[in-house]
Amino acid sequence: MRNLTLRQLQVFAAAARHMNFSRAAEELHLSQPAVSTQLKDLAAVLGLPLFERIGRRTYLTPAGEELLQCARAIEQRLKETDDALAQLKGVTGGRLNVAVISAGDYFFPRVLAAFGADHPGISFQLTVHNREGLLRQLAENLTDLAVMVRPPRDLDIVALPFAPHPYVIVAAPSHPLARLRQIPRTALNREPFVAREHGSDTWNSMREVFGRQFSRLNIAMQISSTETIKQAVVAGMGIAFLSAHTIGLDLRAGNLVVLDVQGFPAQLNWYLVHNRTKRLPPAAAAFKEFLLQEGAPLLERLVHFGFGGPKRRPAPPAAPRSRRS
Repeated sequence: MRNLTLRQLQVFAAAARHMNFSRAAEELHLSQPAVSTQLKDLAAVLGLPLFERIGRRTYLTPAGEELLQCARAIEQRLKETDDALAQLKGVTGGRLNVAVISAGDYFFPRVLAAFGADHPGISFQLTVHNREGLLRQLAENLTDLAVMVRPPRDLDIVALPFAPHPYVIVAAPSHPLARLRQIPRTALNREPFVAREHGSDTWNSMREVFGRQFSRLNIAMQISSTETIKQAVVAGMGIAFLSAHTIGLDLRAGNLVVLDVQGFPAQLNWYLVHNRTKRLPPAAAAFKEFLLQEGAPLLERLVHFGFGGPKRRPAPPAAPRSRRS
């Protein structure tokens, strides 16, 4: 035990968390051979195997289970020490550790930049996840703060809304519905939808917004990438239900249009979430206060989408009629 390194423990903890060396390598920004070498060296130091393969699945050995408890305790102690040192530095220093749902990566770096302008000594650790990954970050205490749309009900958390989150129906500019106004929601039943994957925040929001109508929608395709969904819509493969905060550049470029559907934009909220018993470091506490006070107007400026809906350009004046002599 005296000869093992902290890096080996970190690699082992990631491998045990994923039970997949490739995913552990992605998380740690290492190659898979590097992960395998670290784990092989660690097992040699301990003199016991840490993983065993039964059929197609990989499991921890009893030695691996014991070492995982040790690794988690050390990670937690290091995190507590890091937080304590950050408190000594105050909000003029320290690190802000925040995780955000994937739709937030369109604007959240600029939110951090706005906060960092007033706190130049703070460094940032930002990670972007799908809903499942973000909930794991919270459950395993891997982040100080999380930004999401639908706070979980089965975790002991504090969830505070800090800004409206509008959802809209988008289409290609050439789509027949793009020329219509006050489109009945029932008209969407005839259109193919390109949707986010089942279980994602956007999928769940779509189910909530459409209610009983959701079962009558034609979900023609499910894609786990918002960018790919937008490209599919541009290509004419269907319409999409998307966060208005993900389409600002596409609207300005003329690649997409927001359909004028009755009852849209649908207004939900962005939430700032943290574990209830979490002792927030000064940087995280300051950022929490910043989002609650300035989050809503800041997002509206950053994403160029008013919370009352997109601002439509006024129609050009009609050409004067020629007078007949």
